[in-house]
Formats: sequence, structure tokens, C-alpha cells
Amino acid sequence: MHVFFEDDGAFKAGTVLADNATSLQVEAASGKRLKIKSANVLLRFSEPSPSALLADARTLAAGLDPNFLWEVSGEREFGFADLAGEYFGRTPKPAEAAALAFCLHGSPMHFYKKGKGRYRAAPADALKAALAGAERKRHEAAEIAAYVEELKAHRLPEAFRAVLPMLLYKPDKLALETRALNAACEALQTNPVALLAACGAIPSTHDYHFNRFLFEAFPHGTALPPQGEPAALPELARAAVRAFSIDDATTTEIDDAFSVRPLPNGHFEIGIHIATPALAVPQGSALDAVARSRLSTVYMPGRKITMLPDAVIGCCTLAAGTAPLALSLYVEVAPDGTPLKHATRLECVPIAANLRLDAIGERFAEAAAPGEPEWTDELRMLWRVAQQLEAARGKPETPRTDYSFRVDWSAAPEGRVTILPRRRGSPLDKLVAELMIHINSTWGKLLADARVPGLYRAQQAGKVKMSTRPDPHQGLGVAQYLWASSPLRRYSDLVNQRQLLAVVAGDKPPYAEGDAELFAAAADFEVTYAQYAEFQNRMEHYWCLRWLTQEQVTETTATVMRENLVRFDALPLVTRVADLPPLAADARVRLVIGRVDLLALTLETRYAGLAAG
Repeated sequence: MHVFFEDDGAFKAGTVLADNATSLQVEAASGKRLKIKSANVLLRFSEPSPSALLADARTLAAGLDPNFLWEVSGEREFGFADLAGEYFGRTPKPAEAAALAFCLHGSPMHFYKKGKGRYRAAPADALKAALAGAERKRHEAAEIAAYVEELKAHRLPEAFRAVLPMLLYKPDKLALETRALNAACEALQTNPVALLAACGAIPSTHDYHFNRFLFEAFPHGTALPPQGEPAALPELARAAVRAFSIDDATTTEIDDAFSVRPLPNGHFEIGIHIATPALAVPQGSALDAVARSRLSTVYMPGRKITMLPDAVIGCCTLAAGTAPLALSLYVEVAPDGTPLKHATRLECVPIAANLRLDAIGERFAEAAAPGEPEWTDELRMLWRVAQQLEAARGKPETPRTDYSFRVDWSAAPEGRVTILPRRRGSPLDKLVAELMIHINSTWGKLLADARVPGLYRAQQAGKVKMSTRPDPHQGLGVAQYLWASSPLRRYSDLVNQRQLLAVVAGDKPPYAEGDAELFAAAADFEVTYAQYAEFQNRMEHYWCLRWLTQEQVTETTATVMRENLVRFDALPLVTRVADLPPLAADARVRLVIGRVDLLALTLETRYAGLAAG
């Protein structure tokens, strides 16, 4: 005796070895012995053999039309053998009944399984929807297959062009294009970005990284929405000073300037003047919404995305030849630069010059001599003040090398980069840094003394964070550090300037203690500022790699930091060298430059020995 039965969701046939009341011992057609429940037996037959029955049933099932069977099966529940009898018009042979079971079981859209060997025809609406879904899947599979063949031939399917940002930066796993791209990558043993590049979808390695940032941080683009004109600025007294700024040659948002004026008592009055966009951008205005959404100017080599519209920058920047409104901190100092007292005033400040960092030099840090360039005396006085401020803080800056990036976009094909070292802790660098630390600390105390909240930068136990309280900044050695010196470029500074203007004028500050808007601005600014800084670092890393390829560098020197981590001597570039032998920190080594991948931002290097000297 043989049986046709269901086991683990599949139909099988076998010879009965032992028949118990509730179970059977069966030798399946495959030769495997099984113990099955009697309830799982669908047919009992004496011939043909189990293997012949399965072969004949599958052949017959291939010729059955599930659509026809669905039409004639009616709405009632039925057994497969009963439908086989109706279909063949007689008692079905074992193979014929088994063929119906195979067909019904293999057509889940047409027939719902209701039990062992029992089925029910699917409702017409459900079948129509299921067939449409199956047709859609078939069409999608054909589309995907065609896309895969195009990609494998390194041709970009036309449909991919409209969804390239999604494919490159945030793949949708369900999208046909993503599924096709993944399938092609698997076939070619590559990754999506490399394959799309091979298909010509990434014409610019720079724009690939830049557009990734825009996709993440500016999903609606960088174009500014209509926001109206800046608010009318008050007419105030003109300060009796000649102010000058110290900035990079590419700076357009000039936030700060300085002035030096001798006093009748032999002392000097040092002015630190800060642009006042808070007057042009009222709280809650459309312009404020723009600044609030951006929170900071975005910097990167060769480009920037400003926080404020050009109209605001134009009327507030401290440009030479203008007398814009400025919030000024005046510090009376002794001839040796020791601060004696200070005052804060809002006024119009004549800007006599915009000095550029690369043109100033450091003559002011030396003894006076005939024929010195203009502004040297003023810079020398500011240098004395900076030295006194640094000594009072007790936190001298450790000299280190920073780098400036210059990109000439007119050079083909994607610009030419120049990377110039700049010594941190140099007299000019220290002069500007100390005056900025002083004004931010002093104005932080001004708000704290008035019990007015602001956005502070605090550091305690090595952790740096934003705070609405005047907590100490241990790294700088000051009791409080308010971000207030860059209101054209940072929303935190713009917010703080509103508070400062209110305190100076004796008005009610716009943000009260515990203000939810102030807390939200602090939290959003910290996250966004970190995102922008990470992007700037990534783009500087990109341009370092570009410089290596641009200059066709094949070997360079580096300094060991620890284990296999080294820092290049000529670039702000840190990398791991897999074959670096155990060496002491600060050991200088020679590296052979291998493959540079500007999309993955990776660099292959090999150890070539110790560097001379």
C-alpha cells in the first residue's frame, strides 16, 4: 500500500511500512523513512509506484488551468479529490487526484487552503487584485533585469537620472532602481557608488560630497525664500575712532573690527566693535526664520553658504569706507596694555580699513622702527593688550600649525587647491584670539550681572557644551564665555546680541529666564554647528587627497602619532599605515603614496623607511 501525503508544507508519496491508528511508518519515494500522522494522508493507492505517481501528477498539473478550475469550483469549500472527479467526469486515478492537489496548492491567488487537502476559491475582487499584483511584480522583475544588464555594461539607465540623489545618499530599499543597482553590484562584486561612477553618474567628485551635504542639511536647496527687507536702522552718534578689521581675504561677513585711541591721561582706549544684525533682523521676522533655520554660515574650502541673506550682510558688515552700527566694547588700558575699565556702547563706527591676514605680517610684535606700514602702531598696542589678557587668563595657547585652503575654480577640470600652513599661536593669531575671548567673556558677565540668560559655551571636566547659564570655560580660563562676536555668522551670537542690546538700552530682554525658544535654539544650534563642522572637516580631507593627486605626490613624510597612525608633515591629513613597524611617537617616516579614492575618501600608503633628520 502507498500513500500520498503532506509533510512540511509539501506533497510527498511513499510506501507504508507500518500502519498504526494515528500514525504511519512510511518509506518516501526518496528512500527516506518518515513517521507521519494519519491525518496528513491525502490518498491511499496500490499503484503506480510512489515515484511514478509524483512524476505523472506533476506532468498532469502542468496542463491544468487554475483560472478554469477557479471558475468551475464555485464558492463552497471542497476537497481536491472531489474537484478532480468533477474535472475528469469520473473517479479520478491517483495521479489525476494528486495533479489537482499540486495545481490547487500551487495557485494561492486562486485558492485559499482551508485544511488538509481542502480549498476554497478566492473572492473575485481578491483574485483580481492578486493577479494585478503578480503582473506588476512580473513587470518590475523585467524592468529590474533590463536595468541590471545596462548597469553591468556600465551604462546608466535613463530612469536612474531622476533618482540619483536617492541612490547615492539615501537608498530606498524598495525602489526598483535600488534593487537593480544592488543586484548589479552583487554580480560585478563592487559597491553602488563605484558602479554609478563607472556609469558616468558622478561627473564631479567634489560635487558628489557637496551634494551629499546639501541632500542631508538643505533638502529644499540653498536658495533663500522671500523674506522681506532688513528693518530700518536707527541713526546714532558717530564714534570718534578709525576702526579696522583683520580678516581672511575671502571674508565678506566682517563681524568685528578694532580701534586704538590715545587718551589725555596717557592711557589708551581700545575699541572692539561688533556688527549688529540683531537690529536689522527682528525676533520673529521672516529674516529671523531664515537665520533660525540655518543657524550658522557653512564653511568649506572654496565655498560657503551664508546664514543671512546678502541684503542683511550688506547693511551690517563692517566694510571699509562705511560707518555701520556696531556694538562696541571700549577698554581703557595702561600703556603696557593692562586693562583698567570698560564700557559698552551702541553707535556708528567709521571703518577705515579691512586689513588682510596674509598682508599684515608681524612687524608689530617687534620694537618700533622708522618707515613702518600704516596701522603698525595700533596693532602694536593691541598686541600689548593681548599679551596682558593671555597672562591674566593663565591659559597660553600651545603653538601648532593650522592650514588655509584656497581653491581656484577657474582651473580645469574641478579647480586647483593651494594649502598653506598657518601657525596658531603666532602674534597676529594671538592678538585676534585674545581680544575675541575678552569681549565674549566680558559681555557674558554683563548678561550674568543683569540676570539675563544667554547662550554660553562652557567647558567643565573636559566636556564642552552649550548652556544658558554663565558656567566657566576651563579650557579658556574664563568664568563665562558668551558667543557674541560673530552675529553675522552664528545664530547663537545673533540671539545673544538681542539680549545685550536690551541690557545696554535698559529694555526688557526678548528672551526671559527659562524661555523655551532659547533652550530650543541652543539645542538646535549645537547639533547643526557640529554637523557643519564635520562637513568642513570632510571637505578639507577631500582637498588634501585632491592635492596629492594634483601635485602627483608619490612619496612624502609624516610623523607617527601612535601605533600605525601618522600625521602628514605638509598637510592636515591623518591616516593609518598598515605596514608601519613599531615606532616611538613623534618618529618621522617616509611614506609611499598609493591609490587615492576621491569618492570613498581613502588613501593607500606604504612605509618606506625613516625620514632623514
